[in-house]
Amino acid sequence: MSDRRTEIVRAATRVIARRGVRGLRVGELAAEAGVSTALIYYHFTDRAGILRETLEFIGERADRYTAEPDHENAAKDPRAELEQALLLELQNSAEVRENSTAWGELRASAVFESGLREDLARATHTWVHEIAELLGRAHPAGTAPAHAASAERLTALLEGLSIRWLSGSLPLDHARRLLGEAVDAEMADCRAAHR
Repeated sequence: MSDRRTEIVRAATRVIARRGVRGLRVGELAAEAGVSTALIYYHFTDRAGILRETLEFIGERADRYTAEPDHENAAKDPRAELEQALLLELQNSAEVRENSTAWGELRASAVFESGLREDLARATHTWVHEIAELLGRAHPAGTAPAHAASAERLTALLEGLSIRWLSGSLPLDHARRLLGEAVDAEMADCRAAHR
């Protein structure tokens, strides 16, 4: 992606996090990115293109900051790698807060925008698949359907905890503790199913 295009998508993420998808106006986006509205339409054709590329950007950025685990220790403990990949979505950094807020706004708007719904479903499926793979490494005796179901529960819980944390309904440390306990419960269920 070109530097201009990347800056426009970064600006779209900021605007969506601040004003929601319905509050995303091309004029405001142009001002936030420091470009003309014509340049935005040149790069993205329409609003749906902006949203699609912003969703992709949010996913790639989350992939970067959740890929930060200590690889040496994670290789020794796949369960720790799984938990850390999830917990990195609940960290008090400006980037994570912005990303998580924009993701939540895109998810809420997908209820009303079918094109966005399809893009979000694909992004969610990819995320669930990645978590299911980590579950498979942490519990290799489990089945793929069991790992997928656990991944669905964990990612859905993470999204809910994130919204509660970001909205001030839940302290970050408590959200992180609840997520860790959920990982423990999912791993215990996997082990119990194979006894």
